[in-house]
Amino acid sequence: MPLPAVVALGAQHFCLDQSDDQVKRIAKSLPWYGPKYSPHDVPSFYDVSGITEDPAVFQLVVDFFVERYRSQGEDGPTHIAGFDARGFLFGPPIALALKIPFVMIRKAGKLPGVLVTSGTYVTEYSTDETVMRLGSVRAGDRVVLVDDLIATGGTALAGFDLVDQLGARVHEFAAMVSLPFLDGVGKIHAYKEGKYKDVPCFTMVDDASIGPEMCSDPPEGTPRMVSAEQAGTMEADIVAKRAC
Repeated sequence: MPLPAVVALGAQHFCLDQSDDQVKRIAKSLPWYGPKYSPHDVPSFYDVSGITEDPAVFQLVVDFFVERYRSQGEDGPTHIAGFDARGFLFGPPIALALKIPFVMIRKAGKLPGVLVTSGTYVTEYSTDETVMRLGSVRAGDRVVLVDDLIATGGTALAGFDLVDQLGARVHEFAAMVSLPFLDGVGKIHAYKEGKYKDVPCFTMVDDASIGPEMCSDPPEGTPRMVSAEQAGTMEADIVAKRAC
């Protein structure tokens, strides 16, 4: 499937044309939740399960990423590396289609073996530490870093530094959703006096394309957690209240 037009949002920041009907279809499959129904206290938490639970849209997303890297031929990536945990959703099918390895970038304490650490870093949510297995990438490898979105860029930069420490280089950072107002891409390119300024960042959907109608907060008063026994009744009740 041909890739929709790619447009430049800034220096080394590329995005699919948001006016393309297929890109609009992807955006309409990305619900978001406010702070009361999100795992973090943020204005809008984008839920990529809207993509993964729709096989046709999920395939479309994977196909677009695959086409981008397949079209680069011998100059394309040699590895796909995904961030714990939502990068694990998109990275493996992309890597399989390209017939190249998928590498996990995990939170500290989750991987066995000899590990390389990013050191601690700050995200919009917390202070974290990520690791990669020693030997998972090596000098000369070209690695695409994949995550669900780019916000402040803290997590992405931890991945950049890990790949660099292992002697490889980041071919591109890729994400489903871009939050331009947090300037994560700009922070990546400004980091360490522009160490990664020439590495492209590719995003599929701008958050402005998703829109307020994709808010999926349930009616006021709906509990955040319910038991399995309550689930059927609660789902029907939410649907009925929304219909009113």
